[in-house]
Amino acid sequence: MGRKLLVGLIALVVLAAAGAFAYHQSRQGSSASPPAPVSSVPVQSGRYVALGDSYTSAPGTGKAAGTPPGCQRSDNNYPHLVAAELHPAQFADVSCGGATTQHLYTPQRTNDGTNPPQLDAVTPDTTLVTLGIGGNDIGFIGLIQQCGTDDPNAAPCRNRLTAGGRDQLAERIDAAAPKIAAALTAIHAKAPNARILLVGYPTVLPDGDGCFPFLPLVPADVAYVREMADRLNAMLEEQAKAHQAGYVDTATPSKGHDLCQKAATKWVEDLVPSSPAAALHPNANGERAMADAVLDVVH
Repeated sequence: MGRKLLVGLIALVVLAAAGAFAYHQSRQGSSASPPAPVSSVPVQSGRYVALGDSYTSAPGTGKAAGTPPGCQRSDNNYPHLVAAELHPAQFADVSCGGATTQHLYTPQRTNDGTNPPQLDAVTPDTTLVTLGIGGNDIGFIGLIQQCGTDDPNAAPCRNRLTAGGRDQLAERIDAAAPKIAAALTAIHAKAPNARILLVGYPTVLPDGDGCFPFLPLVPADVAYVREMADRLNAMLEEQAKAHQAGYVDTATPSKGHDLCQKAATKWVEDLVPSSPAAALHPNANGERAMADAVLDVVH
C-alpha cells in the first residue's frame, strides 16, 4: 500500500469515527442527547438547510446534486433522505467535501468550482438546520505521517502524536470546540426559529484490535485512534448541549458496521469500495442510517 493512500486512510478513519449511523432497523436503539428546543414553526412549512463536510455530501452514493460539482454532493445523502420524509417547503443542501468550519463563513474552492459560504443558505425562515462538521478542522493529515506499520508490536501513530507528553490530536480537538460553538451561535443568529441538529461522526474502527494487516494499524494504534474519535464526538455533543442544539449520536448505532466488516454489513467503505461510494466514506446504507438517526431526533 502506498504511503499517500495510507496517510489518507488513517486521517479519515480518525475524523470519521470520523467517523454516522442509526440503521433503519434499529432506530429505537439509537442514542441521542435530549432534543433541542422545537421550533414553533413546523419543518414542513419552513426551510431545511444542510451544512457539512464530505460525510454529509456523501460522494458517489447517488447522482450528483447541486453545484459546484467539486463538492461531490449526492442526491442520496442523508440530507436528501431526511428532506424526502419531512417534506419541507424549501430545502437547501450546501454541504461540501473538505469543508471546515471556516467554510461556513467563506467561499470554498474545489477542484471543480467554488462553493459559497455555507451559512449564506441559512435564512430567517429556516426551521431546521443539520450540521455535520469538525473533522477537517482537526488537521489529521498534517499530523499523521508514519502511522502504518508492518510491525505488529509497534505503535507509530500513538508514539508520534503523544511524544513529549503532549497529545497533538487531543489538543486540536479541544481547539476546535470554540469553532463549533461559534458556528452554532451564528446559525441561531441567522435563523432564530430554527431547530439545529449537530450530527456526530460514525464508528469506523471496530472494537478490539482492528483488522491488521488489512488495515495497517496495530492494536495499540487502533485503541488510540478510537479514543481520539470518541473525544471528537464527545466535544461535539458537549457543544451542542451548551448552545441549544440537538446532538445526533451516530457512533453508538454504527458499531458493527465499520470498514473491517464484510461488504453486506459495512456502512463505511475501505480503500477499494465494494459499493458505490468514495473510499473511506459512507455508502448508501450508511447514508440511510444517518438519515434515520437524524429523523429519530427530529421526531
